[in-house]
Amino acid sequence: MNGDEQLLNGRVYGREHDDPNPGPLPHRTYAVLVGGPLDGLLLDIEGWRPEEIDDGVALITELSRWPGGRALYDPRPGEPRTPGPGVSCRLYYSGDVP
Repeated sequence: MNGDEQLLNGRVYGREHDDPNPGPLPHRTYAVLVGGPLDGLLLDIEGWRPEEIDDGVALITELSRWPGGRALYDPRPGEPRTPGPGVSCRLYYSGDVP
């Protein structure tokens, strides 16, 4: 099993931990969240334009510095992306906001 396949065994952001199928779907495209409170989760980015990924994301989480706040994740400039489906890119934790 390669690294991407191992990552695909993870849970997708926004799905409940007790969801009968919290993992990724084989036909969707995902970003791996690296670091911070959501480390290791997959973010479904199916249908996102490259510019939307470049802008980064602010994801609601009870695990941030401010419960109910947002954890910020951004791509690293120049890091390659693989066309989906599967894991396309990584987004790195950059802080929390209320």
